[in-house]
Amino acid sequence: MAITKEMLLGEILRTKPEAAEVLMKMGMHCLGCPSSQMESLADACMVHGLDADELLKKLNS
Repeated sequence: MAITKEMLLGEILRTKPEAAEVLMKMGMHCLGCPSSQMESLADACMVHGLDADELLKKLNS
């Protein structure tokens, strides 16, 4: 299943646990935070100043 910008971080981590390593390397160290579980990938990228398209390429490769 491909990851999209609209997916919640919690959903991404449940369906593809190995994504945590990629997210952490990109600077998203808040994966265990309860509010992050209800945040979309696009929203998280905006908060962290990351390019969502670049992150998607890494997550889906």
